Amino acid sequence: MGRNNDTHISEFLLLGFSGEPALQPLIFGLFLSMYLITVLGNLLIILAVSSDSNLHTPMYFFLSNLSLVDICFTSTTVPKMLWNIQTESRVITYAGCITQMYFFLLFAALDDFLLAVMAYDRFVAICHPLHYMIIMNSWLCGLLVLMSWIMGSLNSLLQSLIVLRLSFCMDFEIPHFFCELKQVIQLACSDTFLNNMVMYFVSVLLGCGPLAGILYSYSKIVSSIRAIPSAQGKYKAFSTCASHLSAVSLFYGTSLGVYLSSAATHSSHSSAAASVMYTVVTPMLNPFIYSLRNKDIKRALKRFYGMAGTKGTIILR
Repeated sequence: MGRNNDTHISEFLLLGFSGEPALQPLIFGLFLSMYLITVLGNLLIILAVSSDSNLHTPMYFFLSNLSLVDICFTSTTVPKMLWNIQTESRVITYAGCITQMYFFLLFAALDDFLLAVMAYDRFVAICHPLHYMIIMNSWLCGLLVLMSWIMGSLNSLLQSLIVLRLSFCMDFEIPHFFCELKQVIQLACSDTFLNNMVMYFVSVLLGCGPLAGILYSYSKIVSSIRAIPSAQGKYKAFSTCASHLSAVSLFYGTSLGVYLSSAATHSSHSSAAASVMYTVVTPMLNPFIYSLRNKDIKRALKRFYGMAGTKGTIILR
């Protein structure tokens, strides 16, 4: 591995949360449990939506896409961390680091875009209920998801490509459990002005743009709900937004918490610990948010369990 500007770096070291050997089994067990719950919970949402024709609607189409993205989002970081703990190695190759960074940025942006798309879906459903199926047709739903993928891919490709131009000198240690963009840029010994400008500009654009759309949609939703005369009608209309509103609050609340905590403490290890909230905890809780408060998802899951049990009985016989 080189130690100067002219030598291409071959690997980084992911320091993780703690170097204490006694804590590694605890960290491994905790993150393995959260990862398995995340994958299983989101996979059940996808299977429930795909297996129940009653859930073949725009809202659940976007929800199944969000569940798929959450599985991929967590899978970009946690498996590598678990592998490093299991093998007692902190190494990640340079190519592996850039690849992990690319997919992390991609799925983080997709989470952001899909939450905004789901807010628009709820806006149309409540503010324009008679034209809902005409506006939210299959062509528009597919286009919204496709545009989210395209914009997320362009962002992650741009950010990853400009990292490739950086040179790294003596410090190869990343005080994080994955190759976080800001941490990698801080290790460079070449000029990082362009990287920082692009990173902050894109963060503001992709963060504030979808959030502004979400806030606008809910401002219109609240106005429409207030105009409903009956209390039962207001409750029914609001209940269709409760799960999405909880997911939005969790995603943006944890993301903002990470930003504020890192800015206040200036500690990379504190930032790594706080990042767990939106990289692991949020994708893990989303299936619970959408299933516990949603009768349609509960009914579909029960039907899916019944179908699986019936097929299992037939196979055994």
